[in-house]
Amino acid sequence: MPSDAIRRSGITRVLRWLSAALVSLAPLAVSAQSNRPLSHDDVAWLQRVGFGIDSASVARYQQLGRARYLDEELAARDSTLPPAIDALINSYDVVRTPPAQLLMAYRDHRQQFKNAAEGTDKEATRKTLQEYRKKLYQQDAQVELLHAIYGRDQLKEQMVWFWLNHFSVYAAKGRVRLVATDYAEHAIRPHALGKFRELLMATLKSPAMLEFLDNAQNIKGKTNENYARELMELHTLGVGAGYTQQDVQQLALILTGAGIAPLHEGRPGRFGERGRAGFVRDGLFVFNPNRHDFSDKTLLGHTIKGSGYDEIEQAVTLITRQPACARFVSRQLAEYFVADQPPPALVAAMTQTFQRTDGDIAAVLRTMFDSPALAASHGKKFKDPIQFLVSAIRLTYDGKPIGNAAPLVNWLNQMGEPVFGRITPDGWPLDGASWSGSGQMVKRFDVARAIGSGRNRLFMSDDDATGPRPGAPTLNTPLYRAAIEPHLSDATRTALGKAQSPAEWNTFLLSSPDFNYR
Repeated sequence: MPSDAIRRSGITRVLRWLSAALVSLAPLAVSAQSNRPLSHDDVAWLQRVGFGIDSASVARYQQLGRARYLDEELAARDSTLPPAIDALINSYDVVRTPPAQLLMAYRDHRQQFKNAAEGTDKEATRKTLQEYRKKLYQQDAQVELLHAIYGRDQLKEQMVWFWLNHFSVYAAKGRVRLVATDYAEHAIRPHALGKFRELLMATLKSPAMLEFLDNAQNIKGKTNENYARELMELHTLGVGAGYTQQDVQQLALILTGAGIAPLHEGRPGRFGERGRAGFVRDGLFVFNPNRHDFSDKTLLGHTIKGSGYDEIEQAVTLITRQPACARFVSRQLAEYFVADQPPPALVAAMTQTFQRTDGDIAAVLRTMFDSPALAASHGKKFKDPIQFLVSAIRLTYDGKPIGNAAPLVNWLNQMGEPVFGRITPDGWPLDGASWSGSGQMVKRFDVARAIGSGRNRLFMSDDDATGPRPGAPTLNTPLYRAAIEPHLSDATRTALGKAQSPAEWNTFLLSSPDFNYR
């Protein structure tokens, strides 16, 4: 039989098994009595707190116990990465170059293209510009995936991804890719487990958000409502929360003048120094009073006097203290971590914590992780592509630093959930049904095979194109035997027993329903 036919036959056989097992798989109801050995409940709980288990997370859990482990995860005090991964991340232009310089370099590239003569020169400068844009996007995505895989504070890493999706920006629009890493590392990451109000303010002032949702063009006399609408509908209050189109219009007026600092190389602050009193600058964020509508506004039934930048602070405080905001954010978190249709009682408890703590994200998460609803949902939440990919790499390579993150980006793109790749501002779906179709499972099987076979370039640079490729990694490790093997379903055990090589065994495990649910 030709090799392609063998391949199709193998995929078909496994997909039939997957389809049947996905329907029949049910979580095991085992209560944790101690930290040794790990129960199914222990492992399932760890799978929710982080992207996926590795030896380090299991050992720390066994040492600390669940309560202290959660305390440490919510405190998120350890942001260290393996030295090799830290060095790799810091080698990227999007990390080591200040955003203003990236913007100016991009402006220069565009000007060179504009000025190039038609013909060969024009085509060459076009190609240079395209390659520059592609390189920066690749780096943006690689930085986030490397943090997700190797970050010690796994709950924080999940929350960084959650908020990047909640406050979604699209890298391919305008100059967003130039400031996407800055957005993740300076707007999202420092506030991922802090106060929701501060997180919202940080995203509001981010050049990536200002560019993506057009508030940089929102000025007095030429109001742009895009960001004001999405801030209320997607970021804070949700659909049907009782606000009106007039509220959106009033918020847009409040946001006039909030934009991105102009690029005046060598003359920082010139624009503000010649402006009127009330000019605000924070990094690349500027509030220009010359572009602001100073009329009094009425937002959600409250009067906000025309006072400049302070109007924005007042509006954000007002919005984030609405009961609808507490409910909306709590439900989104519960849908991501617990269930596609989270129990109303859980959402209510989280909402109450949100209101009581003035939007303390860590406190809301503690309410969720301590709830019986979380334990009852173990094994029922289907992983989205990034959860699948990151957990597969964490299990397969168990902390071993990779040297080339490009395959990670390509695999995630193939599965349809690219980092900074959602065109619309609503973020990628949180429900399992959006990610469990047959087409998705074929893609996952291909990615599982690429990881499980070792036939990938994770440890190879471009200079290694003709060198030997590593063989199949060993997944049948002490970690597997202690935390995964005892809790496998009969269907997965049967499939693994039919594997004809280590690579096929790895592929079957990573493709199994046991691995795809958490």
